[in-house]
Amino acid sequence: MHGSRASIAELVRGLVSGLGGNDAIEVLVCPPFVYLEQVASLVADYPVTLGAQNLATEPSGAYTGEVSAEMLHDVGCAYVIVGHSERRMVLGESDGVIARKFCMAQRQQLVPVFCVGETLEERRAGQAMEVIARQVAAVVNTAGVDALGRAVLAYEPVWAIGTGQTASPEQAQEIHAGLRALVADHDAKIAKQVRILYGGSVKGANARELFQMDDIDGGLIGGASLDPLDFLEICVAASG
Repeated sequence: MHGSRASIAELVRGLVSGLGGNDAIEVLVCPPFVYLEQVASLVADYPVTLGAQNLATEPSGAYTGEVSAEMLHDVGCAYVIVGHSERRMVLGESDGVIARKFCMAQRQQLVPVFCVGETLEERRAGQAMEVIARQVAAVVNTAGVDALGRAVLAYEPVWAIGTGQTASPEQAQEIHAGLRALVADHDAKIAKQVRILYGGSVKGANARELFQMDDIDGGLIGGASLDPLDFLEICVAASG
């Protein structure tokens, strides 16, 4: 929940100027709802895709303040973030609610960026993979394993969100490999193909080392996405 029309215009123009016509990587931006159409117009001629940060569990109706998947599709979104740690931890979204949002996104041809991850307490208790398995199971049990093949997964260690802490590349790789193995238990082909992003204080300074890990396919960028130069440095790291 950052930005104004002026600051977002400056940020996006800096991003697209730095990227130019580079289509060697896939870049997705997910601004707040009220700026979606503004950003859509700014990235229209560049290799940048538009997504949203959240969506409603329902398709339409008397849900004042909510934004539906159909509305997001209508304004040009191709992706939507589902189950971000702040939605889970701060706003109290349950695994069941997140699974419903995941399904609603796919019904409107939106690709869910499905976030999973553990708290510091859960990690210290050795429960990281148990928590992640529960979060994945909620979606698989609701939507079926095939739905994961039409999604992007994102590992967010809650203890590294907005804290400046980052899992070491080896710690992140361990969880990413475990997450891919969880998917493989359901479908090996989907597990091999699905993209798994790392989201935990990724910055230009650490992106290259993280992205060199075998099972880290990209980043879900938080604070660094508010600085076009830092974000561009991450993009360069992702391009190899």
